[in-house]
Amino acid sequence: MELGVYKKKIEFFYIKLMSTKKHNIRYYCQRPNRLFFLYSNKKEKYMPNMKRCEWCTSSDLYMEYHDAEWGVPVFDDQKHFEFLVLESAQAGLSWITILKKRENYRKAYDNFDPRKVARYGADKKAKLLANAGIIRNRLKIDASVTNAQKFLEIQKEFGSFSDYIWGFTDGKPVIGKRKSLEEIPAKTELSDKISLDLKKRGFKFLGSVIMYSHLQATGIVNDHIVSCFRYKARH
Repeated sequence: MELGVYKKKIEFFYIKLMSTKKHNIRYYCQRPNRLFFLYSNKKEKYMPNMKRCEWCTSSDLYMEYHDAEWGVPVFDDQKHFEFLVLESAQAGLSWITILKKRENYRKAYDNFDPRKVARYGADKKAKLLANAGIIRNRLKIDASVTNAQKFLEIQKEFGSFSDYIWGFTDGKPVIGKRKSLEEIPAKTELSDKISLDLKKRGFKFLGSVIMYSHLQATGIVNDHIVSCFRYKARH
């Protein structure tokens, strides 16, 4: 049995326990005294009887993403950059389409290292445009390189992108307290403000709707509906 421990800053801990070939047990702990587990084998993935946000129940991949990542506070810059690349690629498409291509993006984009992506030239962009495993849109690919360059500028100015973006909420997550999916907005004044600031800094394909998705994904906004077990796990 192999135990790997990944520690995030502040109160976020993610512990992954790989057991036998038949079973995969994953533990997530936001606070040391708040622990829940997600269990899966070949027949069942995660916990099918748990109450979830309805948007994720159409596929196992969606449920895995919802249960393990969506709304978990992110303080790691490389993870922030990963979401920015994926979310900007999503424009006009569904998120499940991007999730299915996520590993292809990870390989194509040097594990989402912004320092490497910022140096992509014409040859690398041409390879990306020919890569059938990702969204082959020239404008989006160009934007990902530009955004990497601007991302590094923010790191230089603020110390980290995480400090920059969490600074808009004074380092505290915004709790949505949504009772239904219908109550979840496509964008807010907060996402408008961040998107506008990023646009002034030269970022591309990061409008207010995309940035609100980023805030939700990285836990800056908690938009799990109140009946969802992940909302309860966060409190």
